[in-house]
Amino acid sequence: MKIWVDADACPVPAKEILFRAAERTGLELILVANHAMRKPKLANIKLLQVPGGFDIADNEIIKRVEVGDLVITSDIPLAAEVIEKNAQALNPRGELYSASTIKSLLSMRDLMDTLRGSGIQTGGQSAYSQSDRRMFASQLDKILASI
Repeated sequence: MKIWVDADACPVPAKEILFRAAERTGLELILVANHAMRKPKLANIKLLQVPGGFDIADNEIIKRVEVGDLVITSDIPLAAEVIEKNAQALNPRGELYSASTIKSLLSMRDLMDTLRGSGIQTGGQSAYSQSDRRMFASQLDKILASI
């Protein structure tokens, strides 16, 4: 199993949790981003820097992800494609996407995009909290314990 991270949008505390997990387990962790970022100097933690542009990092993850891999992303369309490839997708807030929930999440995302496009204020996500960190770490531990 490899862990792929949609790193441009991943909160720093979630990355820190992932770094500790990669150090503890020895699993390969690949940060995919369109800009340089700091990472621990461990052989199993890599940065794949891609050019800037719409969905380039997402497309690179989809191209490389394999059955059984884990992708960390808050991007619902990316999560849907990951699930189609029989890999797992986990939100940095601890939500494990599944085949049974992804369609409704895509529909809700599309509705919110439509509302925003028509000028309706829909708000945004709340700040990344201690509760989000705990949920993410707990769900990540469950996934890693199952391999």
